[in-house]
Amino acid sequence: MPAKPKGSYRRAAWRWHVTEAGPLVLVVEDEPQMRRFLRATLDAHGYRLVEAASAREAIVGVTTQNPDIVLLDLGLPDADGISLTRELRGWTRVPIVVVSARGREEDKVEALDAGADDYLTKPFGIKELLARMRVALRHAREKAGEHAEPVIEIGPLLIDMVRREVTRDGKAVRLTPIEYRLLVLMAQNAGKVLTHRHILKEVWGAAYQAHTHYVRVHMAELRKKIEDEPARPRWLVTEPGVGYRLRDRLEE
Repeated sequence: MPAKPKGSYRRAAWRWHVTEAGPLVLVVEDEPQMRRFLRATLDAHGYRLVEAASAREAIVGVTTQNPDIVLLDLGLPDADGISLTRELRGWTRVPIVVVSARGREEDKVEALDAGADDYLTKPFGIKELLARMRVALRHAREKAGEHAEPVIEIGPLLIDMVRREVTRDGKAVRLTPIEYRLLVLMAQNAGKVLTHRHILKEVWGAAYQAHTHYVRVHMAELRKKIEDEPARPRWLVTEPGVGYRLRDRLEE
């Protein structure tokens, strides 16, 4: 693992809002008004809070406070949030949820490819923010123990990675090798958006990252085998212009 970054950073003006046992959130946001809003919201829902107003303070916060999750704005005064995401991903797997006013598909794709776990566009609803945070935290816990559990169960799907078998509602599903690798990749990242580029790199290899039509074709075939209505998927959903998400549960 690469060494954690070194250097002299100016002292961060940390704020703590401690609860009994809630997850610790590092909020990286330079706008005081947004920090106040997030502080009140997260405190009211049982989270502990540390705040950073710059990329430098964020690095200090991650290295010294060991947060459970990071909420990251992209428009920081001393660095771009996407560059910060890449830097953090060099030495930590802490979940990163981008909360940004940038709503372009290109920004979302770039942030997710850089290593962000999710992307939420301002303005947003409190319920959606909390739901995205719960998914990111749950995914991090599952990721930490995924090698200890050879069976993944999501909705009607059961994936036995030892036998390389997939069943849907108890009935065997016959998948091609590519479809199986796609499904396992999506299942191991259930609830998380995976970009076309990430999927291509993981399933086909780095040389195929421009061949987005590969993903569309094989995802369509996979849906025929795991969805009741492939044209109206409930589990394997498209995130327009970004990629795909395998839901870990049906949304209400």
